[in-house]
Amino acid sequence: MVCKINCVAITGIDARPVMVETDVCNGLPSFDMVGLLASDIKESRERVRTAIKNSGFMLPPKRITINFSPGDIRKTGTYFDLPIAISILTALGVVSCKMSDKLFVGELSLDGEVVKVNGVLPIVLCAAKQGIRQCFVPMDNVGECNFLETINVVGIRSLNHLVRVLSENVETENKDKTMIFDTYKDRVFRYDFSEIKGQIQARKAAEISAAGMHNFLMTGPPGTGKSMIAKALPSILPDMLPEERIEISKIHSIAGNLNGTLITERPVRSPHHTITVPAMIGGGLNPKPGEITLAHGGVLYMDELPEFSRKVMETLRQPLEDGTVFVSRTGGVYEFPAEFILLAAMNPCRCGYYPDRNKCSCTERDVKKYLEKVSGPILDRMDLCVHMNPVSVFELKKGEEAEKSDEIRKRVNRAVKLQRERYQGCGFRFNSRLVGKNIEKYCPLGSEERRLMEQIYDKFQLSVRAYEKIIKVARTIADLKEKENITTDDIAEAVTFRPVGWM
Repeated sequence: MVCKINCVAITGIDARPVMVETDVCNGLPSFDMVGLLASDIKESRERVRTAIKNSGFMLPPKRITINFSPGDIRKTGTYFDLPIAISILTALGVVSCKMSDKLFVGELSLDGEVVKVNGVLPIVLCAAKQGIRQCFVPMDNVGECNFLETINVVGIRSLNHLVRVLSENVETENKDKTMIFDTYKDRVFRYDFSEIKGQIQARKAAEISAAGMHNFLMTGPPGTGKSMIAKALPSILPDMLPEERIEISKIHSIAGNLNGTLITERPVRSPHHTITVPAMIGGGLNPKPGEITLAHGGVLYMDELPEFSRKVMETLRQPLEDGTVFVSRTGGVYEFPAEFILLAAMNPCRCGYYPDRNKCSCTERDVKKYLEKVSGPILDRMDLCVHMNPVSVFELKKGEEAEKSDEIRKRVNRAVKLQRERYQGCGFRFNSRLVGKNIEKYCPLGSEERRLMEQIYDKFQLSVRAYEKIIKVARTIADLKEKENITTDDIAEAVTFRPVGWM
């Protein structure tokens, strides 16, 4: 008897339908699995056999053949254990119910318990698109996908539990639907902008960065507040739309970062400067999301930027422009999303105190060599650049409190709302993603504004990319002021965030 069970294979961050076909017939006892399988699936053979035995079911001495269709998709992951086991039991007649509208996913322990796995959310979303009515998943994974109304997600504790549910043929439904689409309420952040003394220019740049998802570079000696700005930035990031939460949660589900519920805050990743290229952009034999994909929709913070290897920094060029990264392997080309704010911090020299000659002993050659670690093309991709000087004693002792993150975030959310309305149906949501003709369409300049930009372009010998970035930053500044058109004041302010020495 041949039994067919629905399952899904994850390739990169995408999910593709897979059929687990099992045939049990007379012949020399064997247990064979075919269909372009990775080693972790081949290892599941003994795990499934033992789990079935310890669950109280007997495997007769027959020839068991399992095929994973289609055969041109590489299958990897331990979440195939449950569909393999239930297909065998169905082929043996232990379970007899309609399987065409059901999908199974989960890892089995040796005693038959169903163990939590990664990637359940994209699997269930794929099943919903295929018209599947019921998904049987590990109990610990139910919380990340039971909000879906179009499909019934059932939590399973063990193989015995699953067999009982299927044998009773009962429409088991999870009544506790998680409400995930409420607005952000009572969020508590460890760092607040009210705690930052002085640094008005850096605070303003952080607000612009959050409102338009612009890349932001901070330079300056140690102790000027660069790390504090970076730690406080998440407190002013805009609220996420429901579709953004699902999109980001899919990535973190595959990476195993979900704790039973969807992502509720924009991700912030801060890799160490010793990180490798595959860890940054994603890769491996079976490609997994890298740091830039895990930061999708949020912030990638690179502290001490020149200390990162040149190869790692240069791999950011294409993702910063396109918002995606492609990883090529023999099994195919995998596409990973990578739209994030690149937030970077660096010192002006190796000791950190240049040009203060009372503290800095670096030569001009040492300073130049240190700054050259960050290439021109990477600097050209930074929308906002701010040099932070030490805070004076007067600013430290100032009694008045700086503006709180809550007030800044309200302005940011209003600016983001304007952008979402403006770019509805365009395939992007933020000013930083404007390219080519879209800049002319959505950032029209009057005669005075155009004349000012021509003067800036000629005086500072800008690249075309730098020219466009000034316009995009000016568009965000205008949005924060809730103005319909860009003015000369907005352009003049945007120019202040591009130091002359790096234009």
